[in-house]
Amino acid sequence: MIGPIVNSSAIILGGAAGALFGKRIPKRLKERLPLVFGCVSIGLGVSMIVKVQNLPAVVLSALIGTVIGELLKWEEGIHFLAGKTKGVVEKLSHPPAEAVSHEEFMESFVSLVILFCVSGTGIFGAMTEGMTGDPTLLLVKSFMDFPTAMIFAITLGLSLAFIAIPQFLIQALLFFGAAYLLPLTNEAMLADFSAAGGLIMLATGFKICRIVPFPTAGMLPSLILVMPISALWTGLGF
Repeated sequence: MIGPIVNSSAIILGGAAGALFGKRIPKRLKERLPLVFGCVSIGLGVSMIVKVQNLPAVVLSALIGTVIGELLKWEEGIHFLAGKTKGVVEKLSHPPAEAVSHEEFMESFVSLVILFCVSGTGIFGAMTEGMTGDPTLLLVKSFMDFPTAMIFAITLGLSLAFIAIPQFLIQALLFFGAAYLLPLTNEAMLADFSAAGGLIMLATGFKICRIVPFPTAGMLPSLILVMPISALWTGLGF
């Protein structure tokens, strides 16, 4: 399980580097790199969406999933956990290199949870390594996650490094479950799963760039629904 370990380590190391040495990073990089990361997220989202096989199934899962996520207050739950994490870390360490408001902290933290934990590269990378033993995709993701974590940790502090915990758990679950999950899927289901993840990545990119404040955490249940709905849609002959 090389990929999940390396990927989580990249976030921890990047977060620590940004929190400890953020003052030494030029201001232009601090201001402009987050926009690049948002643009990359948008690009990845578009590349995943174009793989769609059953567009109505993806749209339906996005709508139902978002309704469920909003009714269950997933975004508020992540905000609560982020606030608790922030409080604990600040008691154990010095403040971040650059302070931000509570609202800005929460918005950035939630966006990064989505970006790190449920990106298509991470999900398919973990499943691919679980099936074939090849960690290449997750290693590539690690190269991207390290500088991302470093830049955002300048304002979020060491709290950002804690995102490595849910990311590792998700990737480990996919790694060990891949051998059981993939035989139950087909090409169309995987493509629609990728497209649903792409919608969330696209929304995350817009949120990071501060274009539109999408409820990205509330959209997460769509990832659970999309493959069953895709299979049902195909089975009905549409």
